[in-house]
Amino acid sequence: MIAPVSESSSPRTGQLVIAALVVAVAALGVAIFALVSAPSPTSETSAATADQSTDPKTRVCTAFTLVRNAVSLQTNANLGPDPVATQAVAANARLATLGGGQFLLSRLDGEVPADLADAVRSFANNLEYIGMGQLAGAPGDDPNQINRMNDAQATSNKITELCK
Repeated sequence: MIAPVSESSSPRTGQLVIAALVVAVAALGVAIFALVSAPSPTSETSAATADQSTDPKTRVCTAFTLVRNAVSLQTNANLGPDPVATQAVAANARLATLGGGQFLLSRLDGEVPADLADAVRSFANNLEYIGMGQLAGAPGDDPNQINRMNDAQATSNKITELCK
């Protein structure tokens, strides 16, 4: 005979499912906004956007700080032991990691100092590989993932110094 489900756990699970759904819908909305607001190849001669009109080093360093904070916040979030909450946190961490890599790469251009551009490119590529590894199911103790995370941390420290 199947044991009845406790009614006290059902509302909590329902709330977590709703919260995970809201987070997923919000992430989808951000992704759609980013896709729609991306400049078209023919708009290169149009007026520069606010983040393109600043000093290239400042622009890239500001983007780096934003990505580093987003990845840190999303990878260290804790919504409790519920499996749905755990999956929601993992999904947001992957989104921050993959999106952060793309965001940084999109901020690089020929005006960014070469040493900073190389470090940011390396960091962004590591973020993308880490995120794809996570999506592919690589465990946290996977040697390739560990190497990428160590490389990303070392590069992050270098970028922090270059941005001073």
